Amino acid sequence: MVPFHTACALLGLAPLLVLGVPPIWTQPEQVHLSYTGIPGSMVVTWTTFNKTETEVEYGLLGGRLFEMSAKGNATLFVDSGEEKRRMFIHRVTLTDLKPASTYVYHCGSDEGWSDVFSFTALNDSLSFSPRFALYGDLGNENPQSLARLQKETQLGMYDVILHIGDFAYDMHEDNARIGDEFMRQIQSVAAYVPYMTCPGNHEAAYNFSNYRNRFSMPGQTESLWYSWNVGSAHIISISTEVYFYLEFGLDLVFKQYEWLRKDLEEANKPENRAVHPWIITMGHRPMYCSDDDQDDCTNFDSFVRLGRSDIKPPAPGLEDLFYHYGVDVELWAHEHTYERLWPVYGDKVHNGSTEQPYINPKAPVHIITGSAGCRERTDKFNPNPKEWSAFRSTDYGYSRMQVLNATHLYLEQVSDDQYGKVIDSIWVVKEKHGLSAWP
Repeated sequence: MVPFHTACALLGLAPLLVLGVPPIWTQPEQVHLSYTGIPGSMVVTWTTFNKTETEVEYGLLGGRLFEMSAKGNATLFVDSGEEKRRMFIHRVTLTDLKPASTYVYHCGSDEGWSDVFSFTALNDSLSFSPRFALYGDLGNENPQSLARLQKETQLGMYDVILHIGDFAYDMHEDNARIGDEFMRQIQSVAAYVPYMTCPGNHEAAYNFSNYRNRFSMPGQTESLWYSWNVGSAHIISISTEVYFYLEFGLDLVFKQYEWLRKDLEEANKPENRAVHPWIITMGHRPMYCSDDDQDDCTNFDSFVRLGRSDIKPPAPGLEDLFYHYGVDVELWAHEHTYERLWPVYGDKVHNGSTEQPYINPKAPVHIITGSAGCRERTDKFNPNPKEWSAFRSTDYGYSRMQVLNATHLYLEQVSDDQYGKVIDSIWVVKEKHGLSAWP
């Protein structure tokens, strides 16, 4: 018989004994896809908390399951929070995929495999009409649009997701556990279609380390800026945050600008613009908005639009660059609202015509879609917007876009508050693309 005082002492040690045996974390989680920009390829990214091998087994839908396999690499990511939590980010690039074919896959190792997922390799035909869901500012708490997006993705409604900055609110919080849970939440979208991203201000902690380590976008810039082609579109993703977080490197403003200039110059070569006539940009903070707050886009001399003259050397803004190279559509978020603008340049409206403003518009078309849902709720609008504001909504929701062909692009806004109702839609029609399309 154990004496009573000894039993009490052992019971007192019980929590310490339990805490002394950490769990084994070899099970893959947070699975998500991204496109490399190279036809016939896809990157699979996932996380484990112990080191394991890195492999994807896959096969064509209807064929022999897992008849092919590909290996990749794992990178150790140590979060900068107090606990210095460690996780392994695994990446495998699948190549030689048959365009428009559906594949079944799982990822992991002999120490643990993920659930079985599927994806359709992007169609590399120039006549492909890709369908996008696009939004920003989606959080772990109050992710109001997420369930609808999960279901619609699994119904096969989208070819690509564009997440235009601000994830999780915030990925670094609770020693990056909020980031882990958010990546688990979006797995039911991102494991089925490429989940293409750009950074927002809520990723800034520790020099954007959670964003730079968790995502796998094309190029060699740790997912900060890159471009890729799909169907008749050339899509450019940028970091607007380089204008605001100068402590992480003033040179980033100029590096991105120079990269952008070269990318746009290349995209505008006649042989390239002929096959990818639509140039679409995505960046977190807008150039224009009519929200009732003090954000950059509410100022006439917005940093993103006009640059920064308060630093040396002065940093150029993006509006003139985008206009000069004939950018067609500019997608933004940050404001927790939806706003569609008339074609605008230089703070002035440049409609195609009074009756048909989006047919042969004479300036880029801006869409702000930052109301997917997060703990900060939605924003309020200024009651007296400028003349470039065409449609506004404070409903939670997200946007859809289809690049139909070389001349027609469709955009619509879905209200989650109104149970999936389409509350706004436009066709942008362009017979000419590039600088010559402007007056």
